[in-house]
Amino acid sequence: MASTNPLVVILTYNNLCMFEYAIALEIFALPRPEIDTWYDYKIVSVNQAKITAGLGNVMVNASTDLNTLLEASLIIVPGWDGEASADLKRVLRQANQQGVRIATICSGVFLPAQCGLLDGKNVTTHWRYTDKLQAEFPQTKVNPDVLYVDEGTILTSAGSAAGIDLCLHIVRNDFGSETANSVARRLVLPVHREGGQAQFIPKPTLKTNDRFSPFLDEIRTKLNENWPIERMSDVIGMSPRTLLRRFKNSTGETPLAWLTLERVSLARELLETTTNNVDQIAIAAGFRSPELLRLHFKRHFKVSPLTYRAQFQR
Repeated sequence: MASTNPLVVILTYNNLCMFEYAIALEIFALPRPEIDTWYDYKIVSVNQAKITAGLGNVMVNASTDLNTLLEASLIIVPGWDGEASADLKRVLRQANQQGVRIATICSGVFLPAQCGLLDGKNVTTHWRYTDKLQAEFPQTKVNPDVLYVDEGTILTSAGSAAGIDLCLHIVRNDFGSETANSVARRLVLPVHREGGQAQFIPKPTLKTNDRFSPFLDEIRTKLNENWPIERMSDVIGMSPRTLLRRFKNSTGETPLAWLTLERVSLARELLETTTNNVDQIAIAAGFRSPELLRLHFKRHFKVSPLTYRAQFQR
């Protein structure tokens, strides 16, 4: 019997970007017996059946049947190098017209751009390539300051590790936050970074031995409580001014923005795993009213809490 699992096709090419390719394999191709439903995957080369990666002379074996792209639920472009063939452009356009999602990592954005699939769309790429992308494809709307952009059937990410964030975002949309969090934990990664976060963070992100780690863990266990800056200052033993500076340096967010992200993430988990109504979830997640929960939830996830529950409740 044919598989009903969504099919992910990973494109390969000569001088393949190995890190970006490894991201796609790690997220979508690695067997996950702990998860009931998962992806199937195929590797398709746009060149010959055996291609050489850009680093280390690693050989990759792949199918050369471009029509496989038409069977996919998702096509991953892990970087890109060169000009697409006429056949590849034709098949990618046809696949996207059929509703197949195309997700790009780093310079992979140049492939759908060459196909005319990014015209009028908001996109991103590694900060090193944003000016080049905008100059070569002026009909695109390039945002250099975000980790990833989801335009429905076109999803683009910034450089390198931002591809992990985009892939986890896709898993979250397909299977819910509980599954995405499980994958992130296995990768020893934060469970969620918003696509709108900046590519640059002035100081290193949170370290496991940072004094903020237990501090943030304590807040996470008490998200239903009020956390004004004065309370945070007392708990961690810093002045409000020092706390604001250190918080931003350690997490990349202001305290209020971080709290909001944690609260909507908790609300999403409760929508998936409980039968509590929106009023109860708002209280549990620390929102002053269900209206405020709905506002922030829709702002972050583009759907209402009840619409999300209808799709992802377990």
